[in-house]
Amino acid sequence: MNRQCLALDLKDDPVLIAKYEEYHRSVWPEILDSLRASGITNMEIYRISNRLFMIIETTDDFSFEKKAKMDAENARVQEWEVLMWDYQQALPIAKPGEKWLPMEKIFDFSA
Repeated sequence: MNRQCLALDLKDDPVLIAKYEEYHRSVWPEILDSLRASGITNMEIYRISNRLFMIIETTDDFSFEKKAKMDAENARVQEWEVLMWDYQQALPIAKPGEKWLPMEKIFDFSA
């Protein structure tokens, strides 16, 4: 199992943020199926203000490239992504077309 951490911003509007959270209380079943099929075994999203932090755990054969290819071929996933982009905005350091950006682990503690 692998763990990845990613970040993204939401548009800084309380109404839009509330709607985004509402969508995530009942994610479309096809989206959940797509996550499973790509090798994602666990996903958590946290928010502070308009900054999102996502943790995903994946199977050993997961890759973002494979997931992107699967997503591009799935009309329902594309519909979800377009809808979510109404609420999301790229981080200031993102290149054109980038959304969720991987974070670099800088500290690890185990007791």
